[in-house]
Amino acid sequence: QVQLVESGGGLVKPGGSLRLSCAASGRSVSNYPLGWFRQAPGKERELVATTRWTGGVAYSKHYADSVKGRFTISRDNAKNTLSLQMNSLRPEDTTVYYCASSSTRLIVGELWRTRNYDSWGQGTQVTVSS
Repeated sequence: QVQLVESGGGLVKPGGSLRLSCAASGRSVSNYPLGWFRQAPGKERELVATTRWTGGVAYSKHYADSVKGRFTISRDNAKNTLSLQMNSLRPEDTTVYYCASSSTRLIVGELWRTRNYDSWGQGTQVTVSS
């Protein structure tokens, strides 16, 4: 069982930036998928970005179309942390952001489904408003 704690959320003006961090404890997540999700009121939780061990020497990164080119996901295996750099923020990015991990390795086609992740943080609020 892995525990996840998010931080870095806050209030920012449209066009501004925030950097979210997720600290994992309990076990190493170096070789397992990690992702950032968000959930707006009345909507299902959706994947924002995820990173996956390729089986080679690097991690692959995948982004929702709505954030591609604006957000960057990264991980620091030595510190067992996950980050999300968010640039060019828009009001529609406002919601609670959650980090999550999978206890099993996933193929690309499995990364987008929330049910494939079994450890979740409590969330951090991001508000983009003028």
